[in-house]
Amino acid sequence: MLLVIGLLAITAALAVAAVTVVGGRPHAAVTRTVDTADRGYRVPGAQAALPADDRGGLPPAAYALGHALGRGGVSAWLSRQLDQAGNPGWLNVPKVIAYQGLLVVVGAAGGLALAVLAAPPLGWPVWTLVGAAAGYAAPTLLVLHLAQERQDSVRRTLPDVLDTLVVTVEAGLGFEAALAQVVRNGRGPMVGEFARVLHEMQIGRARVDALREMAARTTVTELRAFASAVVQATTLGIPMGQVLRQQSAEMRTRRRQRAEEAAQKVPVKILFPMVFCIFPALFVVVIGPAAIKILRAFGG
Repeated sequence: MLLVIGLLAITAALAVAAVTVVGGRPHAAVTRTVDTADRGYRVPGAQAALPADDRGGLPPAAYALGHALGRGGVSAWLSRQLDQAGNPGWLNVPKVIAYQGLLVVVGAAGGLALAVLAAPPLGWPVWTLVGAAAGYAAPTLLVLHLAQERQDSVRRTLPDVLDTLVVTVEAGLGFEAALAQVVRNGRGPMVGEFARVLHEMQIGRARVDALREMAARTTVTELRAFASAVVQATTLGIPMGQVLRQQSAEMRTRRRQRAEEAAQKVPVKILFPMVFCIFPALFVVVIGPAAIKILRAFGG
């Protein structure tokens, strides 16, 4: 009798464990941790992120078509580009793929309509393919534009954010506490990257791994150099304040060099508007009356 009761108890325990693992609700602490890892790096005022599988209300056929046209690691590439763009709350990988599939059909239809109106029948397939290619490339170009803008903003704001980090570290705070102060009082994409690093460290990730992931998410050379310097300082035990002070001075020097380079490009960039826009108008104003008088004199 005791053996039967023991077997029944073991069976009931296994059933309860299976229900808990497969169909039970996750623990509240686990849910909070996952939510923190998912949205914690966003700065205050940022838009809430879409679910990972949200297609923005677009039909499943559009997603299926975009996924079929983009085989070969396009999803991973889009994920990296969205990381560089800061993972905007209104955009994710499935939504981009769905828009690609939808705009392929719209672009092909638009290209065919233009071909019917303005091209001979032999050129209709070419116009259709051009329209489909333009529709497929449009969401990708949007993501690339967002990523480039954000990386440029990171490059511009990195020296100022790093100066704040240097001041807080030299005031006696640890690296994590200094990051928390920068995140709490700062704004912009660079602060968002530091916030993501901070939250990754708060949920248990090593500082070295979090900084290496930040360097992998960016194309800014200065930020990669900063992450590498902090990783080496953490590994070798070098005082963090000294490393940050040196990095801050180097960032300011690079910013001044970029400003000087941009100033040197201004005469070349302004040459074309002057030649094609300003000089013709100036010639009309200066030479026009004299030319009219000469024509009247010779005509009379």
